[in-house]
Amino acid sequence: MLLSRSRARLKQRAAQAAGDTALYLDRRLPLLDGARATLRKAFPDHWSFLLGELALYSFVVLLVTGVWLTLFFQPSMTEVVYHGSYVPLRGVRVSEAFASTLRISFEVRGGLLIRQIHHWAALVMAASVGVHMLRVFFTGAFRRPREANWVIGLTLFVLTILEGFAGYSLPDDLLSGTGLRTAQGFVLSVPVLGTYLSMFLFGGEFPGHDIVSRLYPAHILLLPGALLALVLAHLILVFHLKHTQWAGPGKINRNVVGTPMFPQFAVRSLGLLAMVFGVLAVLGAVAQINPVWVYGPYRPDQVSTGAQPDWYLGFIEGAMRLLPGFETRLWGHTVSWNPFLPSVVFPLLFFLALYLYPFLERWVTADKGEKHLCDRPRDVPVRTAFGVAGITFYGLLLAAGGQDVLTHVFRISLNALTWDLRVAVVVGPLVAFWLTRRICLALQAEDAARLSEGEETGEVRQSVEGGYKESHDPLPDDTRHTLAQRDLPLPLLPPADGARGDRLHRIRVALSGWYHGDRVPLPGEEVAGVRDVAQSAGEAREGSRRA
Repeated sequence: MLLSRSRARLKQRAAQAAGDTALYLDRRLPLLDGARATLRKAFPDHWSFLLGELALYSFVVLLVTGVWLTLFFQPSMTEVVYHGSYVPLRGVRVSEAFASTLRISFEVRGGLLIRQIHHWAALVMAASVGVHMLRVFFTGAFRRPREANWVIGLTLFVLTILEGFAGYSLPDDLLSGTGLRTAQGFVLSVPVLGTYLSMFLFGGEFPGHDIVSRLYPAHILLLPGALLALVLAHLILVFHLKHTQWAGPGKINRNVVGTPMFPQFAVRSLGLLAMVFGVLAVLGAVAQINPVWVYGPYRPDQVSTGAQPDWYLGFIEGAMRLLPGFETRLWGHTVSWNPFLPSVVFPLLFFLALYLYPFLERWVTADKGEKHLCDRPRDVPVRTAFGVAGITFYGLLLAAGGQDVLTHVFRISLNALTWDLRVAVVVGPLVAFWLTRRICLALQAEDAARLSEGEETGEVRQSVEGGYKESHDPLPDDTRHTLAQRDLPLPLLPPADGARGDRLHRIRVALSGWYHGDRVPLPGEEVAGVRDVAQSAGEAREGSRRA
């Protein structure tokens, strides 16, 4: 009895002490108010919003496994004679970096599993960041006030690519050394400065003795630190600006409909973290990746057969293989346009266009309002067509990066495949743009028909006059609301007084009409300056029948 009373007093005193401590801190730091608002913050329920979390949790796995690997890896290119447990390489001169990678793989308990989890997590992070950026692009989630978050996200993708390349190059095996040799060719192609940059990076003539020891701090410190800082900035902006959400009943520009952060969203998010770690652990256990002992140590006079870069760098390799080799000699300097154009100029222009796209779209459409509802891709055909054309372009370049493997597997001519890919890289994105735009307009016409006529039941009824008519059921209210709720800017109209305006304004009006002019108006939607594509197509068909 006395023991139970003493325990009750101790619990009461502990609760009172905890409450007093919380009040003490809250009077000096606004912890409770901020925590209360944060815990009740709403998060959308749609699965597509989990792509960013997938990238975040892959990054967490990378940090944990990377810290473990740093305890055993030796970032040195000093040559040693290998005497480890992998018998086929005993007595071979290798670098300390390669020897420590073999030691992690075969002698450290669990080392191979951690190595492979780390490599798989890197691929999953790069893929999830890329798919997340595509989701943001296709839904227009980069529009005001989220332009800064688009820039941060794109910078995260670039840093993820650089981080992956740096980690991929550390083991100093034949495959990664071939990649470094290719990268050195990119650096050497820079006019005037290329030779000096290469000597600085490699510490002398290739392969030098410093590249691994210089990539190592960048891989474990500089790039992860930059990634962590940008992830925190990204999350802060997401909390401050609130999430975008798909249109639906009760969802407007001024609210977020979803589940609160605690406990529903927190439990779901922790479940996703556990799933990510579990899947990566299974992949690391059963799916072999980057077996450096098969490739062997790097030798400058050897090249790994069928060497291919990781998928996120394969498009640069493909661009380099498709561009014909030519060079120009200017003022005593030779400019090798291949690889300079595909490996240096093309990536810079490509990512510059991606950085500027939100601002260019806002300038073209003159839409300065805040947008918190996601666009359905079909409602903005030109933007969607741009995205599909870009994916097509990237896919063709990725295929070109493995043209030698494709010719070997399918027994076709390398020269014929190269020319086919050169034509496809030019024609393919144009066809994809046109086809995607037409499909989006057709889907808009289908939505308009569903709103005006209802949902098809599949029943056909005969009237008393002998005609046949398909029956329709009215759409549910939530479906009608979702289909009808679209907030799209109108095309800019030319001056009403007939004035031509300056040339820049005329270009802007023309681009705005092209970007948002073709649209299928929904029932009851009056939009000035918009061409009703469905009605124009019907009039054209009727005119052809009469002719």
